[in-house]
Amino acid sequence: MSDPDRPAAADGGTDAEESVDVEDPADGDGPTAGATGAAEEAGGGTDPAAGTADSATEEAARETPPSLSLQVDGLEKYFGGLAAVDGASFVVEEGSLTGLIGPNGAGKSTTFNCITGVHEPDGGTVVFEGQDITGFRPHEVANRGLVRTFQIARELEEMTLLENLMLAPRGQVGEKLTSAVMPGLRGRVREQEADMVDRVWETLELFEIDHLAEEHAGNLSGGQRKLLELARALMLEPSMMLLDEPFAGVNPSLEEKLLDRIHQLKDEQGLTFLIVEHDMDLIMKHCEHVIVMHQGTVLAEGPPAEIRENERVIDAYLGDEV
Repeated sequence: MSDPDRPAAADGGTDAEESVDVEDPADGDGPTAGATGAAEEAGGGTDPAAGTADSATEEAARETPPSLSLQVDGLEKYFGGLAAVDGASFVVEEGSLTGLIGPNGAGKSTTFNCITGVHEPDGGTVVFEGQDITGFRPHEVANRGLVRTFQIARELEEMTLLENLMLAPRGQVGEKLTSAVMPGLRGRVREQEADMVDRVWETLELFEIDHLAEEHAGNLSGGQRKLLELARALMLEPSMMLLDEPFAGVNPSLEEKLLDRIHQLKDEQGLTFLIVEHDMDLIMKHCEHVIVMHQGTVLAEGPPAEIRENERVIDAYLGDEV
């Protein structure tokens, strides 16, 4: 492994995001607006047919369904005749922050396990970004960009945070013995490793744990381990993350930090999130769409405001018959 010392920032600082101004044709000052105005003047006005076409285009855009990251249809999983997941069906829109809630034993974690290949479903299908991944093994699911975390963080305790993150990316040239020992490939290994060290430092900084880079993961607090778990998942460059109770056992200040990072990744990188969480208020506050499971099936789904008022959801949480 290359020297883990943090590389110096160029020109004594960090790169800043560049802001690019894009002219809006609706402003009337941009080149598109000028050309349109000239054409109208020369032609004596706008073409009614063009207006009709524009209206049709706008109508079609409104009717276009949102892109889906994940589609779960009729998912089933049995353990000794007991239905842990019993025909669950739901979708997760691309770029969304979706919550998955339900009482203990509702089947939430088992659903996660079936989606990510930890358990093989006994029925139903799982489609991720248009590809059927039902029954894929965990590494095959992760290689396609669908990554999950666990209720209990599974860091490598005897390794530093830096080393934990260095192990995460797939496709590392140095993992192959021939690449590590052949003179013609060793340079490529060193080059890739240097680039990876840069990415690791950027990720540690994003989660504000770069000051712990050389600390053994086993020495972290519960909240810091959750930050490390999320950071390590991000090193896989996913397009969607499934987070299983990421806030359990986390103190309020670190919980807020975790939430900030999740929103930042969603807004700036377009990541899609599906979060299992018992804290209903937290889910209602931060998620755009909420799925409620009860006794292995989907009881209700919709915007938080609707879920709050749903009598069946209230009964499920209070223990009444649904």
